[in-house]
Amino acid sequence: MTVADDKIVEALRASLQEAERLRKENQQLRAAPREPIAIVGMACRYPGGVESPDDLWTLLAEERDAVCPFPDDRGWDLDGMCGPDAHPAARSAVAEGGFLPGAAAFDPAPFGISAGEASVMDPQQRLLLETSWEAFERAGIDPRSVAGRRYGVFMGTTGQDYTPHLRDVPDELLGHIASGGSSAVLSGRIALTFGLEGPTATLDTACSGSLVALHLACQALRGGECSLALAGGVTVMSSPDTFIGSARGIGLPVARRCRSFADGADGIAFAEGAGVLLLERLSVARAQGHPVFAVVRGSAIGQEGATNGASASNGPAQRRLIRKTLDASGLAPHEVDAVDGQGTGGLLSDAVEAQALAAVYGEGRPADRPLLLGAVKSNLGHTQGASGIAGVIKMVQAMRYGMVPRTLHTEAPSPHIPWDEGRIRLVTDATPWPGTDRPRRAGVSAFGFGGTDAHVILEQAPADDPPAPEAAAGQAGGVTLWPVSGCDPAALRAQAARLLDHIERRPGLRPADLGLSLATSRAALRHRAVVVGESRRDLLDGLRALADATSAPHVVHGEPVRRHRLVVLLTGHALAPGTGKQLYDAFPAFAAAFDTVCAALDAHLGFPARDAMLTEADTDAGPAPAAGLESARAFAVQVALFRLLESWGVRPGTVRGYGVGRLAEEHLSGKQSLPEACAALTGPYDGPAQAPGGVAEQVRASAKDGTVHLELGGHEVAELLDGTGPHAVAALRPGVAEATAVATALAHLYARGTAVNWAAVFAGTDARRVDLPTYAFQRGRYWQA
Repeated sequence: MTVADDKIVEALRASLQEAERLRKENQQLRAAPREPIAIVGMACRYPGGVESPDDLWTLLAEERDAVCPFPDDRGWDLDGMCGPDAHPAARSAVAEGGFLPGAAAFDPAPFGISAGEASVMDPQQRLLLETSWEAFERAGIDPRSVAGRRYGVFMGTTGQDYTPHLRDVPDELLGHIASGGSSAVLSGRIALTFGLEGPTATLDTACSGSLVALHLACQALRGGECSLALAGGVTVMSSPDTFIGSARGIGLPVARRCRSFADGADGIAFAEGAGVLLLERLSVARAQGHPVFAVVRGSAIGQEGATNGASASNGPAQRRLIRKTLDASGLAPHEVDAVDGQGTGGLLSDAVEAQALAAVYGEGRPADRPLLLGAVKSNLGHTQGASGIAGVIKMVQAMRYGMVPRTLHTEAPSPHIPWDEGRIRLVTDATPWPGTDRPRRAGVSAFGFGGTDAHVILEQAPADDPPAPEAAAGQAGGVTLWPVSGCDPAALRAQAARLLDHIERRPGLRPADLGLSLATSRAALRHRAVVVGESRRDLLDGLRALADATSAPHVVHGEPVRRHRLVVLLTGHALAPGTGKQLYDAFPAFAAAFDTVCAALDAHLGFPARDAMLTEADTDAGPAPAAGLESARAFAVQVALFRLLESWGVRPGTVRGYGVGRLAEEHLSGKQSLPEACAALTGPYDGPAQAPGGVAEQVRASAKDGTVHLELGGHEVAELLDGTGPHAVAALRPGVAEATAVATALAHLYARGTAVNWAAVFAGTDARRVDLPTYAFQRGRYWQA
């Protein structure tokens, strides 16, 4: 072939490669609009003391009714609303609802909010901050690590009625009222607090707001506008206006219970709550190792259109919405097993909804497998802006546990719904999920006052990877670190207690898995502790001592210091024969660095340095005297320790060498190459001999506030320094296993504010992320009533 022929062949090859790249890119673009969206985190607050998705499932499984009397701590005139002399314009038809017992409670510390500002913030903003934090944690994401990321926030609301009722607000807090009561800030506050830079929107479509938020979040993820998104909704009834005005305008009376799809349904039982989901494209979630609780196969929003009124139901519009959702999901109607419906509790609206569901989902459905229909409103009441997400969390949990919970207050299904004809069944008793040869699937509906409707189809999460074998449970060196933190000492103790209870209930959890998860998926807050242990008993004893505020040898405490600076001290003090052997066997990074130093020393010592230094007794063989071997050992161990800590992300601000340690300093700082340092080490040394006391005096004289000292060669200097002003810790201590000593030193550094790459610390241990308790918020009352 000629040169010209070669060029033609090369051009053709490049053209084919480009065509293949474009083909794959086109496939990805075509698939993107239908890629399932993973639910990687969930958090909620609902009536009945529900503080988590697991709490919600417990309430549903126990068939509990969460409706309760009106709260007496919000400043409401209960006699004026419910008493015998109540004025008709202010009278409530009921004295019950679904209320959050902790609506006034909040912990501003993790969010950097002052107590004063918290008191004039709408409690809906406060609830969304806490539940967003927990959603990140349940996904295995440190909430403090997301700042600057292209993450979206989409939140539904039904209005803000807290700040308009504030009275006697101090002058210094007046500037916070506008942001504290703004619906725009409902989502913006989350983005501001966590530092998120993706699309952010607050949506008011009434009862459908949180499902509309979910739909828009999925669209933003598929469209590449954000890589992760928070979606949810919230309602807190700060004033009683919902009860005294609702019968005049929304088309349904206020009732004591939502009797969803039941005979005798007589209206809406109003409630409140908050629910947040953390969403990510399924392919990304799997690649990142995030948990997948379920996937959103498809979603759609629509409008009721021209009806008899803003609250009137439109069956054809609802049917079109469901078909649109099925099309987006790529599913046939009979491939969906159950639906959590709007089920507000109106005889007509419930009948229209059920008929629309039957008309669509009944197509092609086997007679022996009717669509299972229920409504979480029968347990909670109508949680308004949070109701759609309540239905989502319910059905995610139902798919996980393989059980469709009973719908309460449905002793007799509505006679206005063709149950048999439409192949649809009201779940009047807890029902095992129908067995099929495909993933479980469920629909969720939310219809808004004003006509904006939303429907979502969820699918059971893909099977997890097989669990790690039980035998592979240890960390390198046989020691494990469990870092725990809180914004204040009480939070630290509470977090330890919560963690201890969690672990004791799950004896199969591996210590290394817990350590990795604590270190990488939880925020490093101001008050820190690290439990260091060589056994599960050591770790649990340390955690128990931390929870009980008692001292224990396995626990390191500390707070990050202002103007933190780490100073590494390299000394020339003699190390015992065999020092470094345990580290060499435990940590590949130490072994590699030690081998590199020994290879450079061999030419100068005249015998294998590694074998001589790692044995328990010195050798006089060869031309180098024992004193030369001592210097070589001190140099090699300190350099290898430095490289080990460096592999864990520890970056000192200053390295100081004393005596022979100065040669290690000059090498590590780049002033001397390793061969040059080794040549100087084995040659005549005319530097001054420096005793530990002298070194300690020099360090003490130059120490500044915020300095943490780490001694690598020995322990004498650190012992002389600690407790006399400068904080100091030794990486090696007599009578302590080397791996435990260096792990404890790392714990001290972290507790004082040194950055640590925890993923690197746990590398090579086959540790995996596991579920942990969420943060133990230390809530106080913030309610101007």
